[in-house]
Amino acid sequence: MKHSRRLRAALILAVLTGISLPLSASADVVVRKSISYFQIGGRTAAELDAELSRKGPFTQASGSRHPGATQIRFGGDLTYALRGNRCAVEDVRVTVDTKLIIPRWKNRNRASREMATLWDALSSDIKRHEERHAEIARQHAKLLEQRLLKLRPTRDCETLQDRASEVTDEVTVAHDEAQMRFDMIEAKNFQDRMLRILRHRREIQENQ
Repeated sequence: MKHSRRLRAALILAVLTGISLPLSASADVVVRKSISYFQIGGRTAAELDAELSRKGPFTQASGSRHPGATQIRFGGDLTYALRGNRCAVEDVRVTVDTKLIIPRWKNRNRASREMATLWDALSSDIKRHEERHAEIARQHAKLLEQRLLKLRPTRDCETLQDRASEVTDEVTVAHDEAQMRFDMIEAKNFQDRMLRILRHRREIQENQ
């Protein structure tokens, strides 16, 4: 007798600003990623900044717009099976959908060399940042899969369902905390990071 339960779906909006498995159980993490662009105009650094502030994705968490964002949704299915008088996890399928929202500057091809270099540095940093948010989500989807597979059989499937819910909540909280830590570190290091990127790109140009 099998029982199938839908994992609680969690929607997290992340913004810019790893087991031996039971032989009777199987798992499969499904990762889907997409990219969405929003166009901005402007010809100067100040105008680009204003365009990002005006057209960047809006988040409820901060109440403001940002240069980029990553929408993350976890979901999946957990299947139980009765073995004798115990209920055990039979199959786990965790899914994680990520959608990166990043800017595209429509005046890039007509920009001065200096502005093009500045934009290339900024846009590459925004994309790298959002890619990392997606990777953190993928890591926690894998962690959730592993922890669910480690659940021991219980006297009934209702108890096992409760334990699965507890694990899902714990991993969701850990995911949120990891995303926030990442944003805090990135915010502190933004200026130094941009200077390093700009120096590197200028060195490449000078050697061409």
